[in-house]
Amino acid sequence: MGTIKSLNKWANAHTYLPLDLIRIALGVFLFIKGINFMGNSEILMSLFEPIQNMAGGMFIIHYVAPAHFIGGILIAFGLLTRWAIIAQLPILIGAIAINFLGEMNSGNLTLALITFLVCVFFLFYGSGKHSADYYFKMQQ
Repeated sequence: MGTIKSLNKWANAHTYLPLDLIRIALGVFLFIKGINFMGNSEILMSLFEPIQNMAGGMFIIHYVAPAHFIGGILIAFGLLTRWAIIAQLPILIGAIAINFLGEMNSGNLTLALITFLVCVFFLFYGSGKHSADYYFKMQQ
């Protein structure tokens, strides 16, 4: 717990508006992907074709869209950012792995890798000063 507090103190002392804008852009991107997967479930089903016979395949399909939808909102507002990103990491690891298990799509692989790296960065960095987490913490 002390490590997280020290990371938060460092992040709040070294916060920059461009990093907060990147966090907001990440949240909006994930939100839009969630809406896209909800509206076009055929796209999601075709992406999961290499693993559809595995155990838990149907659970994965029903986890991805709501996790992107809700996680994107939380990340964009900076509310429970680390928890929302932890929920995104298995999806992004799966998105990277699907490119190696099924048909390789370099555009999807690049997008998944960049999103994964940005999520890992914000997992350690946190929400920043321009976030709901910081606002609620300062209200105490």
